[in-house]
Amino acid sequence: LEYVDSVVEGDEVVKFDDVSIFIDPKASFFLIGTEMDYEENELESGFKFKNPNEKGRCGCGESFHV
Repeated sequence: LEYVDSVVEGDEVVKFDDVSIFIDPKASFFLIGTEMDYEENELESGFKFKNPNEKGRCGCGESFHV
């Protein structure tokens, strides 16, 4: 996940309220069925992903593999 200033030609754009998500076509297959949420608490804030195809996750929770 990276923040971007502009769309790259060919990116899929998903919009929800004031948020736009740009998805690289090469990543689309790996994201099928993924749910994304934004959470805030006293210690952290950020996007959380639930991917039903996930086979494992790193210890910090920043990356996963399918």
